[in-house]
Amino acid sequence: MHPYRTHTCGQLRPGDVGKRVRLSGWVHRKRDHGNLLFIDLRDMFGLTQCVIDVTGALFKAAEAVRPESVITVTGPVVSRSADTVNKTLPTGAVEITIEELVVESPAEVLPMQVAGDADYGEDTRLRHRFLDLRRDKMQRNITLRNDVIASIRRRMTAAGFMEFQTPILTASSPEGARDYLVPSRQHPGKFYALPQAPQQFKQLLMVSGFDKYFQIAPCFRDEDARADRSPGEFYQLDFEMAFVTQDDVFQAIEPVLAGVFEEFADFTGAKKTVTRPPFPRIAYADAMLKYGCDKPDLRNPIQMRDATDVFRGSGFKIFAGMIEKDAAVRVRAIPAPKGGSRAFCDRMNSWAQGEGQPGLGYIFFRDGEGAGPVAKNLGPERTENLRASLGLGDGDAVFFVCGVPKTFQPFAAAARMKIGEELKLVAAGRFDFCWVVDYPMYERNAETGAIEFSHNPFSMPQGGIEALASKDPLEVLAYQYDIVCNGVELSSGAIRNHRPDIMFKAFEIAGYSAADVEARFGGLLSAFRYGAPPHGGSAPGIDRMVMMLADEPNIREVIAFPMNQQAEDLLMGAPAGVDSARLKELSLKLDPAKAKPQA
Repeated sequence: MHPYRTHTCGQLRPGDVGKRVRLSGWVHRKRDHGNLLFIDLRDMFGLTQCVIDVTGALFKAAEAVRPESVITVTGPVVSRSADTVNKTLPTGAVEITIEELVVESPAEVLPMQVAGDADYGEDTRLRHRFLDLRRDKMQRNITLRNDVIASIRRRMTAAGFMEFQTPILTASSPEGARDYLVPSRQHPGKFYALPQAPQQFKQLLMVSGFDKYFQIAPCFRDEDARADRSPGEFYQLDFEMAFVTQDDVFQAIEPVLAGVFEEFADFTGAKKTVTRPPFPRIAYADAMLKYGCDKPDLRNPIQMRDATDVFRGSGFKIFAGMIEKDAAVRVRAIPAPKGGSRAFCDRMNSWAQGEGQPGLGYIFFRDGEGAGPVAKNLGPERTENLRASLGLGDGDAVFFVCGVPKTFQPFAAAARMKIGEELKLVAAGRFDFCWVVDYPMYERNAETGAIEFSHNPFSMPQGGIEALASKDPLEVLAYQYDIVCNGVELSSGAIRNHRPDIMFKAFEIAGYSAADVEARFGGLLSAFRYGAPPHGGSAPGIDRMVMMLADEPNIREVIAFPMNQQAEDLLMGAPAGVDSARLKELSLKLDPAKAKPQA
């Protein structure tokens, strides 16, 4: 017999009754019933009930074992009586009579319980992550992560993609976040950067003649934590393709994403529907107009409309005055089907004030006409034209946001979702995918007035070098796209700029000299000078996909060893100081006002 186990703790069934078996695992629970002691033994495969009689020679040893101790038990499999069968457990019809017991590793008093659903603070959970990971929910989530990655690999390989590994120690790249820097011992005063993404390397693979690349890529960004973003590091399905258009990229990745989400759509117990390819495409400008953001949640059917002309020169002097004073001012109308009561409208107005806004103007419709202060000042004709254009009727309402769009859009997007949720319009049980396309190539920095890249600087501008040379930079669109699901951005991607002349011109508009471009991207430019195919790709986030499939509100719940909100690893004690000898070896000196070397 094997020294530790003949079966796992989730394997035994009625057909095994009479067999002498051996199991090893963690003591999940103990229940003392006087003459009998029950031990639920757990491993990652399941749980098996073990029992010992008070007259047994090992009873005292079993009684002394603490929860989460690792033990090995040996004995016969017996049937449970009909009234003690546990139908919620796959092993619930049998139990093991303990004849031998070995304590492989005794547990001390636990800082947190593994059994049960008690809630613990972030510090406790992350400091004792090895215990937290033993809990049922975490076991299921991390197993889901494994299964999702395995499914992605199968699907990408089947689609003709080759898996590569790109360098972790590399050079800094303008990906939009701070780099993590690694000092070089052999080159004093110089630093490697951990990759924010394998952007340049995957492009170089295309230039090297490989046709389809993918990687489950670790990426590193020194940025603050959010519910859907882990500080420090994250993983993405990074892929690139040669000789492709934007349509080709979409057609390649849509079946992978839809297939993975369909495969695991019932993970939480309720089957969810998944958008079938081809996914809807929404131009960036339309997304900002209709949804107030470039991450639209299509489960909410509400679409905003521009109502600037309705209020221009109207009797509603607040909006009319703002429009007359500033040509950039716009009014957005947010329809609210079945929201046409003063109580609901007042409640939304109070919510807006709680969000730091002066309020949320509204009109609600009853008896064939609009009601409320806005309707009164707007006048019946304008109000009726607005109602008709929005397709609203009695029992409906419409809310308004006024100002410069770039300023009010985050609030307008939040108001759209709040109205949809309050009126129970947001569909449940769905994964709704879409592409957001036609991003502007550039944007103007509100503080400096400078022209900057708005998205990925390596993207191909629509219209090529002619567009860069002849158009207002703010009117140039790029072959850039995001994949969005239920209001969550899963990835950004682009058809890449593969020509040095276009690259120099694109960066010149953003304020980079030719020397700057050569210094920063010399390797990529050099490759482009020796024949580069048109190419493009994207990089859906693994962590976010698993978070959505597990229906978890925080990405920490699907990562085995995440950092806390302050980017600290409480379990391993990172970041940590280093001694002065190591600092000297790396040619580094600390600012004594900010940090001290470890003694």
